[in-house]
Amino acid sequence: MSPREIQQLRDTTPGCQSGLVHFNHAGASLPSQPTLDAIIAQLQREARDGPMEAGEHGEVLLEKARSAAGQLLNAPASSIAFASSGSTAWSMAFQALGRWQPGDRILVGRHEWGGNLACMELAVQAGARIEVIPCDDSGAACPVALASMIDAHVKLIDLTWLPANGGLINPAQAIGEVARRHAIPYFIDAGQAVGQMPVDVQALQCDVLKSAGRKHLRGPRGTALLYVRPAFLERLKPAQRDVFSAPWTAQGFDLRNDARRIETSETSFALLAGLGNALQEMNRLGIERVWEQVSQTSERIREALREMPGISLHDLGARQSGLIAFNLAGWDAFELKRRLGLKRINIGANGVAYTPLDMQARGLQSVARISVSPLNNEDDIVLLSAALRELRD
Repeated sequence: MSPREIQQLRDTTPGCQSGLVHFNHAGASLPSQPTLDAIIAQLQREARDGPMEAGEHGEVLLEKARSAAGQLLNAPASSIAFASSGSTAWSMAFQALGRWQPGDRILVGRHEWGGNLACMELAVQAGARIEVIPCDDSGAACPVALASMIDAHVKLIDLTWLPANGGLINPAQAIGEVARRHAIPYFIDAGQAVGQMPVDVQALQCDVLKSAGRKHLRGPRGTALLYVRPAFLERLKPAQRDVFSAPWTAQGFDLRNDARRIETSETSFALLAGLGNALQEMNRLGIERVWEQVSQTSERIREALREMPGISLHDLGARQSGLIAFNLAGWDAFELKRRLGLKRINIGANGVAYTPLDMQARGLQSVARISVSPLNNEDDIVLLSAALRELRD
């Protein structure tokens, strides 16, 4: 992307006009003004015409969002469901798998998101075991090692594709090939991938994939999307149902035959109008171009950090994403985040709870995290570097 194109993105983003330097896109990115306008317009419509009456227009906006999400993921719109958060979406899909039995095995990457592991405790209480896929020499989940672990007791393979605690990119497609070869359900947590890099669910061969709307998609908080492979849909029997997800028919209440069996009737059309606009903006911009820009910017930042005394980098993987994990000598990561925030420079910080298996394996208590977006320009990098040098000294 050219400097002019980046500036055009910044010009339509209120956060970039306020003097803010935002490097916390992996936590939540900055929405565009048109995304804000879409949210406000639906709220005003509800206030003017009545919330229920404005729902008809809200349904139109929701379906546009569903189509835009399908386009981004190379999936049919009918395979997309929406939820209030990525954790909610993943949890609903996991719980819809049904009952777990003693001896059942769940295979996960070492970098699994802590919220997913917490949800899996329901299966552990029923007698299932969570087992970690060994890493290769780069620190990524190893497909060859995974293949050697497969037996009839493996009931789920789950992978956090891009971990929250650094720049690792796990080999999600190669893991998917193992899962499909053995006909084992395969879930992907793509919370840090969707909106940052190309995501093709057909190539990934996953059964379920989820992502929050607030991160790299630049949508509002309180939104998330969930992909369910159409042929896998009948495997999911959600416990939470209502007249939308399981409408009344002559035979009784029947679950929908699309991904909306995971949804419920009550939703925020305003927030989903904002998410729909953000998805459409992403499709117009082109995810390949976004990924190219993110890769270039993050590499420039890594180079600057490598040259800075007192900085230690903690990114794994042969190729890395736009999440940069580091520590500054003498500083707690969360205190560093707070001090930079006082300078109007936003970064993230991750503790053990976010990725407990990996953080404990590497002996890390916390890491500071920079995450980049096409919104970030050279001035942002200069200001961040200067602030880190000042705090180091």
